Amino acid sequence: MKLLEQLTAIRGAASDEKAVKEFILQYIEEHQGQWKTKPVVHQGDEFQDNLILVFGKPKVAVFAHMDSIGFSVAYEKNLYKIGGPRTRDGYELVGSDSQGEIETELMIIENDRGDQSLTYVLDREIDRGTILTFKPNFRETDLYVQSPYMDNRLGVWNALKLAEDLEHGAIVFSTYEEHGGNSVAYCASFLQRTYALRQALICDITWVTEGVTHGGGVAISMRDSGLPRRSYLNRIIELSRRSGVKFQLEVESAGGSDGTMLQKSDVLFDWVFIGAPEDHVHSPDEKVYKQDIQAMLELYRYLMKEMHA
Repeated sequence: MKLLEQLTAIRGAASDEKAVKEFILQYIEEHQGQWKTKPVVHQGDEFQDNLILVFGKPKVAVFAHMDSIGFSVAYEKNLYKIGGPRTRDGYELVGSDSQGEIETELMIIENDRGDQSLTYVLDREIDRGTILTFKPNFRETDLYVQSPYMDNRLGVWNALKLAEDLEHGAIVFSTYEEHGGNSVAYCASFLQRTYALRQALICDITWVTEGVTHGGGVAISMRDSGLPRRSYLNRIIELSRRSGVKFQLEVESAGGSDGTMLQKSDVLFDWVFIGAPEDHVHSPDEKVYKQDIQAMLELYRYLMKEMHA
């Protein structure tokens, strides 16, 4: 879990993913010599902070978003949400501005009408526009891993572990997922034009709910706010049943992912969300069962092999 601990400690709120991308690039440089297939790396100004790895002759792309939720510093010590972070008095936040490193705490202020605003506790004002994220706090037991930003650094971890023995396929490390999407359609269009890809697996983390539990295996989402094409979904479920890997089916009415952004784009791309469930979503205490993490990696390995057979 050392790699996961390193990933969760990187500051990378939506719009500020550069440090995460640079970590991944360095990791690839150091480890690709031991991978089964050396990937073609697509990155640069034309991709902003997105990163695409292409292995062999790809038929399927795995999308894992790099960004996290966080907060923007506004006027008079106000904080505005980036994405949908949970809020509670005392949550520890970190960042940096022109005056140096920042460690502060979140404070919720409620007025007479019951309206709430967010601020921070610090003896100085933080530079306007500074991004704050939850302070790293990685915890591991025999059964669970708990940390801020398991969503979606665990998805990034899964993609990097998948890369170790991937012969054919593509991996997209995408941006902006937590704050309205942005990059996925561009990356999908590039992959379609360049490699004729039309299929995706969304490597992200979902929620523990009344129907999706810790220990139930990796979740395959039949729907959230988006609806994957049924014939493609059925194919993924059937392959998953053959795999012998423990999984559970998710059906929700809300929530979204890179898959939702694909569905809303003008690029015809099949997609299915597959990810381990977590509790305490979008808080500093996101918690995932270790056996569900293992099931997630095993299923991705199986599906990518079978879909390229």
